Amino acid sequence: MMSGKIYLLEENGTLQSLSEQPYASEDLLQTLLENYPDLLAGEQIDQAAPRRWLLVSREFGVPGEEDGTGRWSLDHLFLDQDAIPTLVEVKRSSDTRIRREVVGQMLDYAANAVVYWPVETIRAKFEAACDSQGGDPAQLVAELIESDFDDDAAVEAFWGQVKTNLRAGRIRLVFVADEIPPELKRIVEFLNEQMDPAEVLAVEIRQYVGEGLKTLVPRVIGQTAEAQQRKSSARREVRQWDESSFFQELGRRDVDEAEVAGKILEWAKTKKLSIQWGKGKQAGSFSPALEHRSARSLISVWTSGQVSINFQYMQNAPPFDDENKRLELLRRLDEMLGVAIPADALARFPSIPLSALKDETALKQFLEIFDWVVQEIQAA
Repeated sequence: MMSGKIYLLEENGTLQSLSEQPYASEDLLQTLLENYPDLLAGEQIDQAAPRRWLLVSREFGVPGEEDGTGRWSLDHLFLDQDAIPTLVEVKRSSDTRIRREVVGQMLDYAANAVVYWPVETIRAKFEAACDSQGGDPAQLVAELIESDFDDDAAVEAFWGQVKTNLRAGRIRLVFVADEIPPELKRIVEFLNEQMDPAEVLAVEIRQYVGEGLKTLVPRVIGQTAEAQQRKSSARREVRQWDESSFFQELGRRDVDEAEVAGKILEWAKTKKLSIQWGKGKQAGSFSPALEHRSARSLISVWTSGQVSINFQYMQNAPPFDDENKRLELLRRLDEMLGVAIPADALARFPSIPLSALKDETALKQFLEIFDWVVQEIQAA
């Protein structure tokens, strides 16, 4: 039963008393989360690297079979800056289902989401919501991951990582209520210690009202010392990728894509290009670079299943400092592969999916295009 108070001390010395009150409806609490995702208290979830949130959608459908429609409806789906899908279910403390029934409900969502949620559906839902509200989806993702707004490769890598996280079961389950009952608290703590790589938390958002003021106080529940240390350390880890770890990760995602990446790497070695292996907590990459007068990275291949065309690097030296030359490269890619890279990407990092190169002819054409790129740079 809610009976707590908090006190606000004003600059003039007046002490204001605010009393705890329940929310008038569950929808009100859901709307607050939609409008103010920071109420999920990302700084409490990880103090060293506070979680930042991107709302994909409210009332997100969860299918119960391949290509099925939404059998269930999740209250909110968020993504954090590491592309971890965060499933949020909201209940008021007065709802008796918050004791145990909501746990089974959430586990149903999680078990089916990691199997039946196509990342394309998640992305399309997010982009449709942005369009309806006049937002730029690429810009919002770039802000979340603290990337340049025109870094298409980083945005594509983010969505690829969403897919990878889903397949690996790297998700976060969050129960939200105005008050978390002891039974749910014990279950959440137990699940959070036992489930790996998934994270299970509860967020209690208490409401205090008085004197025309309203204060919301979130508190994260479920982080035992052991679970918090293990999962926060995993999030902070910066990984130096190499050939073995790269192909192990990409192979878990898609064996055929890993085979394509392997052939690209073999081509790069045959051309005596230097191979630069990336660093990243979750997404790995390798970039073949041509050492001619100055080193320049031509493409980057990502564990998220993308190949970025590194126009931004190529434009810094002849002959691709000439925009017409980059247009010619873009035209060759469009005509031979039908990838339709936009003309405004000539100073950025547009990407194409590795899956587009699974066909032997398509891959051969792609590598022939970059044979031409290497020859043009060497002749400049």
